[in-house]
Amino acid sequence: MRSSIVRSAQAGLRCASRRPVAHAPKLTYPSSSARSLSATPIRRDEERKWSTPLAKQLTEAINTTGPIPLASYMRMCLTADIGGYYTGALEAGRDQFGQKGDFITSPEISQVFGELIGIWFVAEWMSQGRPRRGVELIEVGPGRGTLMDDVLRTIRNFKDIASSIDAVYMVEASNELRVAQKNLLCGEDAAMRESKVGWHSTCKYSDLPIVWTDSIKAIPQDPSKTPFIVAHEFFDALPIHAFQVVDVPPTQQPPTTSGSPRSASSNTTSATRQWREMVVSPTPEGATHADLGTPKSEQHGAAVPEFQLTLSPSPTRHALYLPESSPRYRALKAVPDALIEVCPDAALYASDFAARIGGSPQHPKPHPSGAALILDYGPADTIPTNSLRGIRAHQRVGPFADPGRVDLSADVDFVALVEAATRASDGVECHGPVEQAAFLGAMGIAQRAEMLVKKAAAAADGLQNDKKKDEIESAWRRLVDRTPGGMGKIYKALAILPENGGKRRPVGFGGDVGA
Repeated sequence: MRSSIVRSAQAGLRCASRRPVAHAPKLTYPSSSARSLSATPIRRDEERKWSTPLAKQLTEAINTTGPIPLASYMRMCLTADIGGYYTGALEAGRDQFGQKGDFITSPEISQVFGELIGIWFVAEWMSQGRPRRGVELIEVGPGRGTLMDDVLRTIRNFKDIASSIDAVYMVEASNELRVAQKNLLCGEDAAMRESKVGWHSTCKYSDLPIVWTDSIKAIPQDPSKTPFIVAHEFFDALPIHAFQVVDVPPTQQPPTTSGSPRSASSNTTSATRQWREMVVSPTPEGATHADLGTPKSEQHGAAVPEFQLTLSPSPTRHALYLPESSPRYRALKAVPDALIEVCPDAALYASDFAARIGGSPQHPKPHPSGAALILDYGPADTIPTNSLRGIRAHQRVGPFADPGRVDLSADVDFVALVEAATRASDGVECHGPVEQAAFLGAMGIAQRAEMLVKKAAAAADGLQNDKKKDEIESAWRRLVDRTPGGMGKIYKALAILPENGGKRRPVGFGGDVGA
């Protein structure tokens, strides 16, 4: 069994928000006929005031090269050296995470989340023969390090697996976040030295080495190792390309050449269907919400965004390749005005995870081992569309305003992750995605929360005790909330495991330890 894709009860479900924040409208891509602004010349106005230094930098680049793919815009906004949301120098007092930041992640909501992830890896370690050495813990996009801290704190209670771990790897591009992670996992006074691989320190719970790299490719692929990989709310922040099917009239089709005659069956008087890419350019000064096609219900008195999304007037190199990279995308070319979002970076990471676990032609692994656990949001079995969103101060905001100060994210295409993983390695299979509520429920979240409530009751009295119990109860129920837009429903879990012919399902996906 190469994969066991669990079909959603509501096909086409769209995530309501990146994090559990107030509802707000999502981005709506322009229709194939809404191209007027894309042809409007961009007036070079030195006096124009931009909201951020990155906005000005983006404009200067686009004025030189022309409109850029949506993926390029996202990448610059999130990881630019100057002013990037995660990699630029943080403004005084600014924090992306937590109540005072822009969003809250599951590990920040309740310690139980990270503890159960740690238990999941313990269960996988047991099911794979309890290897005595060579285990690696790898987290991509570790945030402030809260999840890994809870995982390590949990695993240290299981001495056999704790002693089998060779190292912990944290894949983090932001220098500021690396420091925050080091302070939490190793202590503020712990030294951090740099090498060719990355940055090194020592875990506060043991003598376990912790290594930071800015790329997963910097982590050596050793066939003797057993990697346990976690990616929580990582794939949603990877840049996406967006494409739409358009009917190109004969007058706009490229002419035939003597070396490339049209087939006898082709009809030169009919329209040809093509994929066109959504591209980003500065909004011309004086443009209004009406010019951009923004519905009145979505304006809410907001300023006109500084950048706009339009349809490329001709095929880009991405449009010629990416929509042809999967049968799922190719099938939609026959659907008028069909929209798709494609994330090449997500496929690269899923392929890397699979190769580390099951081996690949480039890195053979005689005995597949390890596991990857991906927790994120997106539809269970359909291709995401219209999912780009901005988050700031726990509110949905436009993704094309204040670049570098707004978190950007998009729905994860879980089926595409499965395709990439199983294509990269014959030694892996995938389980899920399953809803987060089902995964955490099977992992025993209610029972663990009850233990914490009893512990709180024994440690305190009166109103303080009641407050703590209410906080614990509210937090874990928030993680498994299955109402429309609830975290338990919109978030999914996906596992990549060594190929075993479907004989064993992992814990949380319908199986048990050793089952």
